[in-house]
Amino acid sequence: MDDDRAIVERQLGRPPRAFRRVALRCPFGRPAVTEQEPLDESGEPFPTTFWITCRHLAAAIARLEADGGVERFGQLAREDPELATSLERGHEEQRRLRPELPGGIGGQTRPGGLKCLHAHAAFALARPGYELGERILQEVEPLWPDRCCSG
Repeated sequence: MDDDRAIVERQLGRPPRAFRRVALRCPFGRPAVTEQEPLDESGEPFPTTFWITCRHLAAAIARLEADGGVERFGQLAREDPELATSLERGHEEQRRLRPELPGGIGGQTRPGGLKCLHAHAAFALARPGYELGERILQEVEPLWPDRCCSG
């Protein structure tokens, strides 16, 4: 199998920044979610710990965002106590994983904030049990394509 970094570069169409390792593989054995270093190669903060590299997942979540998903899931997290608790626990876990950076999932610094569905979905895939991210993923149909999208 090809080197993971080379596959991720093909998936992204550019060299990955702050690449640490593959955190989750798709059913075809290719990288789907990567874990990033807190700082990139030039020393700049990279606020997202987990990054979706699977083209299928990235496109499906982009469609959710384009359909108002960030606002909708943000509203759900404000109104549903279970999701609000999940979001805060996710942000806390993010800060424990990467104490070098102050933000929560996706670099969020505002309490209760939600700004990128990709970051929350990637967090849920890499760290199962994150309810808000899992609810986002429930809206991705199908979660995995019929054939590998990484060629």
